[in-house]
Amino acid sequence: MKNGNNSSSGNSFNNTPGRPGTPRLPQRKFWLIILLVLAVNYLATQWFLPGADQAVPVPYTTFKEQVTKGNVQSIHSQGQLIQGQFNSPVSLPSDESTTRQTTAEPPRNVTAFSTVVPDFADPGLESFLANHNVTISASPIQTGSSLTNLLFGFGPVLLIIFFYVWLYRRASKQAGGALGGGMFGLGKSKARRYDHEQDKKITFEDVAGIDEAENELVEIVDFLKNPKKYTALGATAPRGILLVGAPGTGKTLLAKAVAGEAQVPFFSMSGSEFVEMIVGVGAARVRDLFKQAREHAPSIIFIDEIDSIGRARGQAVLGGASEQEQTLNQILTEMDGFSGKEEVIVLAATNQPEILDKALLRAGRFDRRVVVNLPDKIGREAILQVHTRNKPLAQDADLMEVAATTPGLSGADIKNLCNEAALLAAKRGQQEVHLKDFIDSLEKIILGPERPIVLSPADRERIAYHESGHAILGLVVPGADPVNRVSIVPRGQALGVTYQRPPADRYNYPEAYLRARIIGMLGGRAAEEIVYGTKTTGAENDIEQATDLAHNMVTRWGMSEKLGMVKLAARQNQYLGMGQRQLDAVSEQTAALVDEEVHKIINDSHEQAKQLLRDHRQQLDALVTALLERETLDEHEILDVTGLPPAPALKDLPNQAKL
Repeated sequence: MKNGNNSSSGNSFNNTPGRPGTPRLPQRKFWLIILLVLAVNYLATQWFLPGADQAVPVPYTTFKEQVTKGNVQSIHSQGQLIQGQFNSPVSLPSDESTTRQTTAEPPRNVTAFSTVVPDFADPGLESFLANHNVTISASPIQTGSSLTNLLFGFGPVLLIIFFYVWLYRRASKQAGGALGGGMFGLGKSKARRYDHEQDKKITFEDVAGIDEAENELVEIVDFLKNPKKYTALGATAPRGILLVGAPGTGKTLLAKAVAGEAQVPFFSMSGSEFVEMIVGVGAARVRDLFKQAREHAPSIIFIDEIDSIGRARGQAVLGGASEQEQTLNQILTEMDGFSGKEEVIVLAATNQPEILDKALLRAGRFDRRVVVNLPDKIGREAILQVHTRNKPLAQDADLMEVAATTPGLSGADIKNLCNEAALLAAKRGQQEVHLKDFIDSLEKIILGPERPIVLSPADRERIAYHESGHAILGLVVPGADPVNRVSIVPRGQALGVTYQRPPADRYNYPEAYLRARIIGMLGGRAAEEIVYGTKTTGAENDIEQATDLAHNMVTRWGMSEKLGMVKLAARQNQYLGMGQRQLDAVSEQTAALVDEEVHKIINDSHEQAKQLLRDHRQQLDALVTALLERETLDEHEILDVTGLPPAPALKDLPNQAKL
C-alpha cells in the first residue's frame, strides 16, 4: 500500500499577511478619501477666490447710470466681466435683480454687483470711469472654469502620485505582502506567532504514535521551563533541532506541542516565505524573525520545509539561487549569534535532509536530528484513539483491527481516515461509526470513490479472473501477505482490487518475500493467459510495480548472483518515496547484465505464477463465481469459497521449500 502525502495533522491558522489587529485600508475607502480631498479643495477655491457668484448681476446701463451719479466706488475687470462695489446700496426691481430671485420676491438692495461690457461699448470707458473717481483694477484673462484650471494644474501630478502608490501596493502584494502596508514592510517577517495564552494550546497529549521523537524533545521542554537547572552546570541548550520524516508524520504538530508544553511563544514560518521576487527580502525577514524571537525569549522558532532555502550552496542554478543563498547565509549568521543564554531554540522540518547545506547541519547550528518515522501498529492505534475522542464508536469498531489494516499510513492519513469514516456513517444514517465504515473509507482513500460504470458480462468475468489470480497466489505462495479483501467494484482508475495486509509491520525484507510479492503481482496477467489465452492492458500497474521491485533487487540490494553485492543505482529518498530506475556510471556490459537479470526475475516469477494457477484452477473458478455474484469478498469469505488455508510463513517452511 502506498504512503500518503498529506500534511501533518494540526490546527490551521490564518496566513493573511500583516500583524494581527492591524487592518489594511480597503481600496474603495482609499479612493473615496481622494475624491473628498479634491471636492474640499475645489469648494475652498470657489469660496475664497472672487467670482461672479458673490456679486449680483446688473444691466450695463444701470452700471453707467450709477457711475454718472458717482455711486460706484471701485471695479475689478477681467476681460469683459466687471465686478465692483456701490457707495450706497442700489434698489433693483425683481426683473433686474439676480436670476436666483423669482418674480414674487420684493426688490433687493445691492452693494456688490457684476456686469458684462457689450462688444459695441464705447472705447472711452476708462476715461469715463476715471473722471468719476472710480478705482480700477484688472486681472489676466483666465480660460476655463476654476475646476478645469485646478485639474489641469494639479491633475498630472496627482495622477503620477496615484500611479506610484498603486504600483507600490501591487508590488508589495506580489512580493509577499508588507506588514503595515506599502513597500517599506517588505523586509518584515511574516511569521505567525502562536501564544499559549491566546491560541489553542497543543501539548504532547495531542501527539501520538511517534513516542521516540517525542522523548527526544522532552529535554528541550525541560530546558525552556527550568533553564537555571542546566546553566548552573555550564550546559547550554541545543541551538537547533532538525525534524526529519515523511510528509504527514506530525513534524509541525510536534514542534507546536513542544512550545505548548514549555508555555513559550511559537514563531512559525515556511521556508518558501523567506525568498521573494525582490533581492534582499529573504535576509531581511530572517533578521526580523530572530529579532522578534529574542524580544519574546524564551521562545521557539519553527521553519517548515527548510530545504527550500537550505539547499547546498555552490550549485549552478539559475533564477533565485542568489537570493536563496543570501537567505541561507543570514540564517547561518543568526544561529551563530546565539550564546545559549538567549533561550531561543530553532526547530526546522524537512523530508529531504540529503540536499541541505553542510554548514547548516554542523554542530553549533542544528545540533540534533530527530527522525519522525511512520507509526507502527501500536502507534497507529494510539493515533486512532486521539482522532476518535469525539466520535461515537460501535462495539465492532476495533481500533486495533483498523490499525492492523493501515500499515504505511501517516498520522495525517489516519486523521483523514477517521473523518471519512464518520462522514460515511452519517451518510448511511447511523448513530455510531462501525468497523465497516473504516474499511470502506480506507478503500476510498487508497483507490478512490466507486465509479458507476456499466461493464459488459465478458469484461466483468475477465476482471474477476484477473483479481482472483492475485488472490489465489496470495493463498498458495509461501511468505505472501494474507489476502484481506477482493473486489471487482471499479474505484478510481482501477477496475478491481486485491488488498493484501501484512500480519505485522516489516522493516527488513528477505529475498524470498520479495520474490513472493513479484509472483503475486503477476498473478492477474497469468490468470488471463491461462483462461483466455490473450493479454489485455489491465496488468499495466502490476508490471510496473514488479519491474521496479526486481530492478531494486538487482541494483540496490545485491540479490543477483551474476552482479553480486554492488551498488549500481542511486538511493531513493526514503521519506518521499521518490526515485527512478537510473543506473550509476556503469559500463554498457554491466547495464546489459542488469537488464538481463531483471528480465530473468520477472520471467521466472511469471512462469511460477502460471504453474501455481494451473494447479489450483478449480479454486480459481470457484472464486470467480463468488465474485461475479457478490462483487466483494472479505478474508473469511475467500477462505470459505476456495477451501484453501492462508499461505504458510517462510519461517514455518524447510529451506528447500522456500522460494
